[in-house]
Amino acid sequence: MGFELDNIQRHHKRKAKSNDKTSFLEKEITFFGHTFSNKVKDDFYTELSVLLRAGITLKEALELIEESMKKKAQKEKLNIISKAIISGSSLSESIKRIKEFSEYEYYALKIGEETGRLIEVTGQLSEFYSRKNEQRRNLMSTLTYPAIILTTAILVVVFMLNYVVPMFQDIFEQQKVELPVITKFIISCSAFLKGYGWILLLVFLTLIGSRAFFSKKKWYKKLKDKFILKLPFIGEFVKIIYLSQFTQAVSLLTASKVPLVNSIQLVKKMIDFYPLQDALAAIEQDILKGKTLSLSLKPHKLFDSKMIALVKVAEETNQNEFIFKRLNVQYKSQVQQKSKLLSTLLEPVIIMIVGLLVGVILIAMYLPMFKLSSVLG
Repeated sequence: MGFELDNIQRHHKRKAKSNDKTSFLEKEITFFGHTFSNKVKDDFYTELSVLLRAGITLKEALELIEESMKKKAQKEKLNIISKAIISGSSLSESIKRIKEFSEYEYYALKIGEETGRLIEVTGQLSEFYSRKNEQRRNLMSTLTYPAIILTTAILVVVFMLNYVVPMFQDIFEQQKVELPVITKFIISCSAFLKGYGWILLLVFLTLIGSRAFFSKKKWYKKLKDKFILKLPFIGEFVKIIYLSQFTQAVSLLTASKVPLVNSIQLVKKMIDFYPLQDALAAIEQDILKGKTLSLSLKPHKLFDSKMIALVKVAEETNQNEFIFKRLNVQYKSQVQQKSKLLSTLLEPVIIMIVGLLVGVILIAMYLPMFKLSSVLG
């Protein structure tokens, strides 16, 4: 049967004040990273689903999971959840005490409790975070090697400009050789780097250090996400990753009989990618005005024509869950393919750029040497 989230949302608002009065230990305390990362959540929901399916009570399952955890902060937060359940709270209400659990998880678990499908929902959440981790690994494996090559290239160029070019410059000054334009340019770059290199390094370190502060600002996230989306190859790759997350989340929610508009609301809060969030906010309003999902998707470039066509078929045949599952499988496959393609393309491109930079510097230094040797000859 269909399940309305409005009642849950009103119930959650009534409990908001009481949640604010939790003890100091119940507050989120994290200095380096998240206590409950996506990897930890994947393990947590997998173990919880298996234990519940085996017939173990929720309280005992949480105690067993707590014992298996190694980090003290994770144990403390699971202990908070266990104590809340002992005092009469549901699992969904208990996880709301921990800020690292999203509203998506809260409502998914709440629906599971209300419909008697908690085991199934925990399994679905495990699958969701497992795929998020897999997508993150794909992205990291794609960009790690090119990043190492690029860093090495920058260090090589800096070394040449700081140490190799000045050696040649001394020879040119002693012999009073007339320098080509390209050599003058490289020598100017070397002088600038030697004179202002520490300022560039300071600016670079400041930008890295300030990222932790700005990453929490909405305007920064919007600019960053829009910039990433416009990057050649990488923008398309990142877009497909988030579309994969979107289709998976919608398929899980429709499987739990959550109304479409509420599914869009939850996914919008769960996905941390502003171009998609903005599109989903507009889609939500269009659906509330009476438009179908397929019509609501059309104005937004994020969603391709194939996806819109399949969503239209889903609406006509009442097969939303099946279609979104198929879309998710397709996007997952595209993520893997583009991951390999991006890695294959980036490596030779960066190597070519490195070779070009080093080659230009060497040519700029040796051109005057050839001229000098001909004069001396």
